[in-house]
Amino acid sequence: MPFCEVVKEDVGPETTLNNAAIKIFYRTYGHGPIKALLIIGLAGTHESWGPQIMGLTGTDKPNDDDDDDGGIVSDDSGIEVCAFDNRGMGRSSVPTHKSEYTTTIMANDSISLLDHLGWKKAHIIGHSMGAMIACKLAAMAPERVLSLALLNVTGGGFECFPKLDRKSLSIAIRFLKAKTPEQRAAVDLDTHYSKDYLEESVGTNTRRAILYQQYVKGISETGMQSKYGFDGQINACWLHKITKVEIELIRSAGFLVSVIHGRYGTPKKLESKSPCALSLEFVDLVKHLYLYTVVNVRMCWVICRHDVIAQICYARRLAQRLYPVARMVDLHGGHLVSHERTEEVNKALLELIKASEMKKISTDWTNLTMETPGYFKRRLTLIRSSTEGKNVASPAHFIAEKFHGFLLFLFGLLVLAFEYSRRAFRAVNPVKVGPSLT
Repeated sequence: MPFCEVVKEDVGPETTLNNAAIKIFYRTYGHGPIKALLIIGLAGTHESWGPQIMGLTGTDKPNDDDDDDGGIVSDDSGIEVCAFDNRGMGRSSVPTHKSEYTTTIMANDSISLLDHLGWKKAHIIGHSMGAMIACKLAAMAPERVLSLALLNVTGGGFECFPKLDRKSLSIAIRFLKAKTPEQRAAVDLDTHYSKDYLEESVGTNTRRAILYQQYVKGISETGMQSKYGFDGQINACWLHKITKVEIELIRSAGFLVSVIHGRYGTPKKLESKSPCALSLEFVDLVKHLYLYTVVNVRMCWVICRHDVIAQICYARRLAQRLYPVARMVDLHGGHLVSHERTEEVNKALLELIKASEMKKISTDWTNLTMETPGYFKRRLTLIRSSTEGKNVASPAHFIAEKFHGFLLFLFGLLVLAFEYSRRAFRAVNPVKVGPSLT
């Protein structure tokens, strides 16, 4: 089995860990001079990239099986991809301390894997938490990146929280209570896919019924993710942050970026009069700014309601911060848009790789426009202090983030209170853990 050994980070004297190296399980597919590294998200394994592996390489057979066929078939124009299990999941090692899980540490895992494979440069493709890791990798080692594809990405921290509504709360509670592959499969379907996709008829069954059986089989074979792995990866998402300096490093590195995200349908157009059309003779600055904020917050919440896990408004903001090297691609679908809209996602990835190989200039690549600060944006910029890592390009997003963050903070406190109360008054059944190499 192919493994890459990673030297452990110095996590401090308080950790009581053995000195064994972290082992990262990986597999490569396809052959050719073009290299692509696929970084999966929270609680996912390398197998979750199946549709993209087939779309990019034309095969789903790992290269470590080539010996059975008598050798490797060379391809001077093909793509070789590497997909792997992040630490804490699948057949990779499962560190037991949260401090060993950050997007920076996991980006170092990815860089170590590139070194292990002998790849000087590669196209980096990440999904969800994997996209956060990909951002860190691109900022830490931009010279190793040929292009950057970010699928269903957020900026970490509070942005990882879903929109507060009845559906999201129901999914969160079901997820916490899931102790069997059947229970986990049922909640995963509602988390990963759009409702209309699951309700589509495929022969005599619905797509939900077919996917449910596949999910139960997959989870049963690999085992439920260990508590150490899940808590650690959650910790990595929570602590993740891309600073203004890191954004500038990515923008100036010379490679192209695609931000790909799922949405359910087209956002409804709000019939609210633009505050910019109001006369300042009748509305003072405070009322004007208040109305401007309310309208844009409403618009942000309408746009954000699609991907249950990663809200699209945060992905749009990240893409805008990466202007002019970024392109925004939004597709009809849920959090696992790479499975739900396989052809469109694979097409977008191949277009990015082709454009990068052809050295396409960023102005011909991007579909975004530079935001010109208006009167109220300039006013808000003067009010706000220039703080490291904060985006001053969009006041609506800034205000929405602060308001939404406050609500999410309260929600987080309620979740923690619920969890500790449950542990105090009720015995918790241990989670069944599949075999992992440590």
